[in-house]
Amino acid sequence: MNRKPIFAANWKMNKGPSETEDFAKSLLSKIQNRTFPCDIVIAPPFVSLAKAAEVLGNVPAVALAAQNCSQFDSGAYTGEISGMMLKEFFVHYVILGHSERRAIYGETDAVINAKLRKAREYNFKPIFCIGETLEEREGGKLEQVLRTQVSEGLAGLSERDLQDTVIAYEPVWAIGTGVTATSAQAQEAHAFVRSLVAEKFGTESAAKIRIQYGGSVKPSNAAELMACPDIDGALISGASLEPQSFLDIIQNGVPG
Repeated sequence: MNRKPIFAANWKMNKGPSETEDFAKSLLSKIQNRTFPCDIVIAPPFVSLAKAAEVLGNVPAVALAAQNCSQFDSGAYTGEISGMMLKEFFVHYVILGHSERRAIYGETDAVINAKLRKAREYNFKPIFCIGETLEEREGGKLEQVLRTQVSEGLAGLSERDLQDTVIAYEPVWAIGTGVTATSAQAQEAHAFVRSLVAEKFGTESAAKIRIQYGGSVKPSNAAELMACPDIDGALISGASLEPQSFLDIIQNGVPG
């Protein structure tokens, strides 16, 4: 199956509007008149989406993502951002289920599933994050954890919804630590996740869905990771904060 790779920059709580403008203009200068055999996604903080949309909103090569989205349309939910609000910023993707949302803010699989279903109501393409902690991996619970996250996270989604969903496998122990899963570890986990999708939605849907790797991805390890048959791109944090570094990952991951 020929799946189009997808590289997404998750800036987390970095870059306000002015820094976002600088990054976007620099990126734009580097990609003008170029085509890429992949999808490129930028996910700035909420306060910077307007500036990102202003600079990149009409650039076909780059799509914008939100880092989160409420499971509610509107109401008394102080600090939350609804899908209706995000529609005004040319947002196409939304990152959901990130390990930091799970660990720091207590988001359960049920909450993440509600957010996924709400995102699809607004025709956003979810980047659905899953992954195990070091304790879970060393305790032999890798497959159990991933099975629960995939099964409960994707509950109620149709095969059509799945076509517009990206799964991001991010071993928690490798996120922002400088430690990267070996290509063999990453491939094994990605293949297992694909098998879980096959169990739930069928082999054809499993063959089509894109599964990214996330966890200390950088220019030096991009090629080896992206060469794995079940890895379809990367969700990048720290190394995506500088335009050239982000582009180097893309170019190394999909040469030519």
